[in-house]
Amino acid sequence: MDKVVATAVDAVADVPDGASLAVGGFGLSGVPNVLIQALYERGAGGLSVVSNNCGAMESGLAVLLAAGRIARVTGSYIGANKEFARQYLAGELEVELIPQGTLAERLRAGGAGIPAFYTPAGVGTQVAEGGLPWRYDGSGGVALASPPKEVREFDGVEYVLERGIRTDFALVRAAKGDRHGNLVFHRSTRNFNPLAAMAGRITIAEVEELVEPGEIDPDAVHVPGIFVRRVVALTPEQAADKRIERRTVSG
Repeated sequence: MDKVVATAVDAVADVPDGASLAVGGFGLSGVPNVLIQALYERGAGGLSVVSNNCGAMESGLAVLLAAGRIARVTGSYIGANKEFARQYLAGELEVELIPQGTLAERLRAGGAGIPAFYTPAGVGTQVAEGGLPWRYDGSGGVALASPPKEVREFDGVEYVLERGIRTDFALVRAAKGDRHGNLVFHRSTRNFNPLAAMAGRITIAEVEELVEPGEIDPDAVHVPGIFVRRVVALTPEQAADKRIERRTVSG
């Protein structure tokens, strides 16, 4: 089955207002910028986004965030995204902050058909006990807080129950992909992209290099095509557009 779609705009054309999306990327690495820009141009809003962070340096998800298109974020890192922090504290954005490893496993579990799992991460904190501010009221008060979660003991150790995550759509970026949707990721771009790809009911991948079926060694495939619905081939210019969040040099 040839899953290649002509343009990124065509690939996201059916993403409606209020949709939930799992979005790959780690910092500025492996972010599906072309698909995000296409979604911005389409005008979809009220989106619930699951991603490690919500963009940086006015790129990635920061494009949708600045336009007021995102209603809720499930993630692990706010970082230096001042607009993210402003909207959160002003009560304009609902935010569920969770441990990074828990986020990764919730995405993986959802994609694997596992509804929930137990983890020691967060036991004895507001992650398990509830009370984390999900939404502020704009005046410093908490309008909505996280609920308590089930805690259970196994072999003398306490664990908190976490739910797997499934989303309506997933947007990912791969270094290489074929027409059947098999994907290969490069280095740190592999952190969250495969997990996001598994979690989406309709997964859309932008690929830096499009190859024919059979050209990828089966042992090299990170996400098999069964998880991917649509593939968008990037132009050489789009594939080369890779920003550096914090450049460091030695003198």
